Amino acid sequence: MLAVNHVTKKYGNFTALEDISIEFTNGVYGLLAPNGGGKTTLIKMLVTLLFPTSGEILWDGVEITRLGEEYRDVLGYLPQNFGYYKNQSPRKFLGYLAALKGIDRMIAKQKVPELLQLVGLGNVMDKKMRKFSGGMIQRVGIAQAMLNDPKILILDEPTAGLDPKERVRFRNLISELAKDRIVILSTHIVSDIETVANRIIMLKDHKLLCNDTHSDICKTLQGKVYETWNIENVTQPYFILTQRQEGGRTLVRFVCETECPEAKPVTPNLEDVFLYVFRDEVV
Repeated sequence: MLAVNHVTKKYGNFTALEDISIEFTNGVYGLLAPNGGGKTTLIKMLVTLLFPTSGEILWDGVEITRLGEEYRDVLGYLPQNFGYYKNQSPRKFLGYLAALKGIDRMIAKQKVPELLQLVGLGNVMDKKMRKFSGGMIQRVGIAQAMLNDPKILILDEPTAGLDPKERVRFRNLISELAKDRIVILSTHIVSDIETVANRIIMLKDHKLLCNDTHSDICKTLQGKVYETWNIENVTQPYFILTQRQEGGRTLVRFVCETECPEAKPVTPNLEDVFLYVFRDEVV
């Protein structure tokens, strides 16, 4: 188990994260917050690129800084800005990274093609990466993070810049990888985690807002989300979530804290909650 216990991170007088406590077991965890909300700070502490000002992070009951290489051996990490060599093929690039990680050459020779097949790049593993799409590069990134068969896989904004088809392929891959490990997916794109995450972690004002299932989080807006073609008829205070043009008319989806007989109640989704919770912030 990976445990974050009362972790605070400060930079001088600025508090980036305050008193965060989370326990991770096998499964997919979606880490949601607006840009600048502390996601990347938490991720960097989990991968030992930053260290808490106070509190501790434990792997199987031992502080991760004490474990050193033993902890990094169970860790796979895809950073937000993944660096690669454009003129190398995925096979050569992963072989190079495997050597840096101290993986036996013969083991790497067998493992690299297996991983590239797993991420759907088996037919281009010997092609130079300079012509690869963003989605293909991200899949190379996931493959490199899986080289040491990690028990903890951490992905920071992994779908930024991907087209819808690549995003779906990515989500399917994450579901496959999460069967026997912890996967932490940090993003501000709600749809990336809505269908794959077992639990959703939200950070707000640099604190832990919630750590719950998708369905339980959505229940917080049950009976408060409505749709109408005639928003001008709504007399109660409301917050607009989305607007959709259709046939020259506008369908408005909104939150109303009191009963709204002028509109149709609808089932809330995770994006509704995200937009409403972070309505005063840039997301």
